[in-house]
Amino acid sequence: MNLNEGTEQITSLADQFGTLTFERPFVLFALIIPLLLLRRSVQGRAGKIAFPFDFSKTSHSRIRRILPGTYDVLPPLLLAAAIIAAAVPMKQGSPVIERRLTNIEFCVDCSGSMTAPFGEGNRYDASMEAINQFLTFRDGDAFGLTFFATDVVRWCPLTRDVTAFECSLPFMRPDAQRAIGGGTMIGRALTNCRLVLEQQQSGDRMIILVSDGMSGDLMNGGAERIARELRESSITVFAVHIGGSEIPADIVALTQATGGEAFVSGEPEVLERIFSKIDQMTPAELQQRAVEFEDWLQPAGLAGLLLLACWSLAAFGLRYTPW
Repeated sequence: MNLNEGTEQITSLADQFGTLTFERPFVLFALIIPLLLLRRSVQGRAGKIAFPFDFSKTSHSRIRRILPGTYDVLPPLLLAAAIIAAAVPMKQGSPVIERRLTNIEFCVDCSGSMTAPFGEGNRYDASMEAINQFLTFRDGDAFGLTFFATDVVRWCPLTRDVTAFECSLPFMRPDAQRAIGGGTMIGRALTNCRLVLEQQQSGDRMIILVSDGMSGDLMNGGAERIARELRESSITVFAVHIGGSEIPADIVALTQATGGEAFVSGEPEVLERIFSKIDQMTPAELQQRAVEFEDWLQPAGLAGLLLLACWSLAAFGLRYTPW
């Protein structure tokens, strides 16, 4: 070990003692007992102790007079170490780095046009498969699901339980229900998603819009108004336009205004790459959690063991023996 490494270790040890605290500080009041015992043992040696060789010609060394006194000092010190350990000393632990949560609300179109052929299935099936793949990229995030057509249905609340989210995907197939109409009201759906995400007090906020059509409620300034509300709520919108047609200009403007982007997919393979790109564009952020304290019993435990060993050794010949 060089000098710099030794200096760093000493500095680290000093920092740990500087942040030292106790889980049960009231136990430290018991330290008055070993202090009184220590004081009594020191004062009790004021008188002289007669040794067998006191009347011999053997010289009296200072060490020979001091060493036996250590035996009486060790028990109070051992008790003090036990009391400190019982108070549970705690030191400041290392900062805990955790993944910053992103609240992701999927806004999925289930209007009649989503039943159009797409790959081996239809547009809705391909969307659900791509969303399932996206979940594997974002371990640790919270996912919610909103279906829309003419009306809006909040199907799955934001949850980190990916299995619960996956189980909710098949139940709003466009060819199995018509309770929410057959139109495409993207503006209304985005507004509902915004209200949901605004309730989240922590984490980033994101909407992933999956649709294959255009929406009348985004025209005549509707897109600008909704984009402004989303931006004020710190919500980023990504749009995935399924089909070979061009992305509606209102959707492109809305996503760009919130810091997101719009993509078009003409094939299922392209759809999967789009979700992968969205994941890369919004990488998971790391944040430092509040520093926690952890038990630090090693110093008191080592001191206690050392004192116990010295006390045992001293009993073989360093203690005072009345004659």
